[in-house]
Amino acid sequence: MTSGNLLTDDPRLYEARFPDPERLAGRWAEDCLRRHGAGSRVLDLGCGTGRDAAHLHAAGRRVVGADLSEAMLAHARVHHPGPRYVRGDLRGFALGEGVFDAVVCLDSALLNCHGNDDLDGCLASCRRALAPGGVLVAEMRNGAYFLGREALLARPVVNRFTWQGTSYRSTTTLYVDRAAQLLRRTRVWSADDGRRPVEQHSAWRLLLPQELRYFLTVHGFSVLALHDGPGPRTEPPWREGDRPGTAADADRLHVVARLDA
Repeated sequence: MTSGNLLTDDPRLYEARFPDPERLAGRWAEDCLRRHGAGSRVLDLGCGTGRDAAHLHAAGRRVVGADLSEAMLAHARVHHPGPRYVRGDLRGFALGEGVFDAVVCLDSALLNCHGNDDLDGCLASCRRALAPGGVLVAEMRNGAYFLGREALLARPVVNRFTWQGTSYRSTTTLYVDRAAQLLRRTRVWSADDGRRPVEQHSAWRLLLPQELRYFLTVHGFSVLALHDGPGPRTEPPWREGDRPGTAADADRLHVVARLDA
């Protein structure tokens, strides 16, 4: 059978599959904001379960978390209180003009902008929402990494985890849709509790580093940092005190850009 998305439809299951007890992503984002002197008003765009938004709130920032998933937002309000959580589509949103000092967009959320119009809509919305001199911090898959790496594609990868006594198994296959410039994913979930397998389909835009730089520049941003690590999902992961790198060819891409005054 086919469903929406097993993990994002059940935020508790999502957090069990992707635990972040050290709040590494939130700490990395906070470090970027401090490093570049961002003010206290922060929009966490694509906030998911609210873990990173809550960490930024605990660090003393005034945070709004925006996500398209009502299930994620309901979970965030109960389990990660502090920020204000609102429903918003990152491909085009209106949360006020000049009301944020920073926009944070983590875990490849930006790559849900599949087409150029989607990406233009997102960056135009960020531009409107940011005060002059505001900072955009984003972390995502690196499109350049998948060029020529055919061994990563069309080969099923199996992962397993157990939550509340139920064992879950996922079989994931990736392939590159070159015409659409998308990394497409087919994932089949099964569990040992007797439910039927669930087949799900998703995709991410494959942005190249210089392509991302171009889009940001067109929308009035100056790129301050653009690199493949260290970051919250690199190997080895980012640690306190690490400086941004200079290469941009590993599997993650990190960018910090400032809205021109």
